[in-house]
Amino acid sequence: MSASHPKNLSILDYTYTLPEERIAKYPLSERDGSKLLVYKDNAIAESVYRDLASHLPADTLLIFNNTKVVEARLLFTKATGGNIELFCLEPHDQYPDITTAMLQKGKVLWKCLVGGAKKWKAETLVKEILQDNKTVRLSATMMEKLNDYFIIELSWDDASLTFAEILHIAGLIPLPPYLNRPADEADKSTYQTIYAKHDGSVAAPTAGLHFTKKLLENLEAKGISHQFVTLHVGAGTFKPVKAATMEEHEMHAEFIDVSIELIESLLTNKTIIPVGTTSFRTVESLYWMGVKVVSGEWLVVSEKIPYSTLEEVSLTQWDAYELPQDVKKEDALFALINWMKANSRTRLITKTQLLVAPGYKLRIAQGLVTNFHQPQSTLLLLVAAIIGDDWRRVYDYALANDFRFLSYGDGCLLFSEQ
Repeated sequence: MSASHPKNLSILDYTYTLPEERIAKYPLSERDGSKLLVYKDNAIAESVYRDLASHLPADTLLIFNNTKVVEARLLFTKATGGNIELFCLEPHDQYPDITTAMLQKGKVLWKCLVGGAKKWKAETLVKEILQDNKTVRLSATMMEKLNDYFIIELSWDDASLTFAEILHIAGLIPLPPYLNRPADEADKSTYQTIYAKHDGSVAAPTAGLHFTKKLLENLEAKGISHQFVTLHVGAGTFKPVKAATMEEHEMHAEFIDVSIELIESLLTNKTIIPVGTTSFRTVESLYWMGVKVVSGEWLVVSEKIPYSTLEEVSLTQWDAYELPQDVKKEDALFALINWMKANSRTRLITKTQLLVAPGYKLRIAQGLVTNFHQPQSTLLLLVAAIIGDDWRRVYDYALANDFRFLSYGDGCLLFSEQ
């Protein structure tokens, strides 16, 4: 293992002091009025999101994540009066993907965090909710306790409703814990991108929160195109790094869903700029999945088996550092496209655990639009992978010049020097 391998990184080298008052508790009234720090050619400039088009080459292809935040917090009251909160993390492994799980009717198994778990004995919890002037009974039964979460069976007595609909009716928006406030009615829309489409995230792809219909029109008028990927953001995105080195930190795995047309669009000579770390991780994962095909690690999939349940079509934490490093972008993407066609797939639905950290070489993206991230987080490691040690200069500038931080805060446009 080389000294530059990210396994050897200490998260303590990627910290800074973030005063509580610099965390944006609420968004601005105008999404595209947020400040934008632009880092290019080692220089820092200030702008606003509504002027983003003036900072991008005319041949830019922006990649957005169109996942939709679900109301993942369910509050139950025990018969004795105590409160139990379920945080719905992701579906049980028996489902091939999030969409399938979200469309379950009558009952579903989900991995959950449980607030007040010590007070919850063996009883089934029941919550009555109102849908079209009709009372629906939602029940929660604890099936299994695992190290990091519980397996919960959720069932409801109206079999016409999907689980996605149940969450929309009964759940609450899961704001990031660092906002330290309860979600209010406005968060249902402000903590959602305007192009959100596919239910499945428990956190918003927050770089996209700054985009408005007018901003998208301005970008298109300059010839700046965009495409969509879907990566369902898990609660692991907020998981603090507590290990001494990254080798001991387990990166969270997240579902991705991309079309073959999207992969084909990445073969362009345009400047590819993902909007958000989730979009970045998705497009970079596609390259490495192609490398797996080239190196013979992916098998032809039987039509009888849902391919998204097979381990060989996922990407693990260290694959990007331990797979062959000399495969050209075009060769990797063509291989992935041909693999999908050979298996009669128009969409790639799988999981990625890719960790992007200093030592990583960008393969698809040439920059990033993103918010300002927490100290000692894997998201900050990703930023440092793109702009190197200048991440500290960028963050020092943002702190000194009244930029707002984290999910509802301002953001930056970072061009890679690689």
